[in-house]
Amino acid sequence: MGLHNSTATISVDGAMRDVDVSLVEEPRLGDYVLVHAGFAIHKWDQSEVEELQAIRTAMDLREAIT
Repeated sequence: MGLHNSTATISVDGAMRDVDVSLVEEPRLGDYVLVHAGFAIHKWDQSEVEELQAIRTAMDLREAIT
């Protein structure tokens, strides 16, 4: 993963993608961002990241049970 000017290389479930980060304020390595059509459009704060991870974990468990 890396950050160069307004382009960042990010990991999406292990797949590397280049995205434009010019729409988010002060992007830094380690930030979690919402990406749409190749643009980072929102930088998640830590509480949002934790909530999203809990939802994804619950969904994974539900898929394993059904």
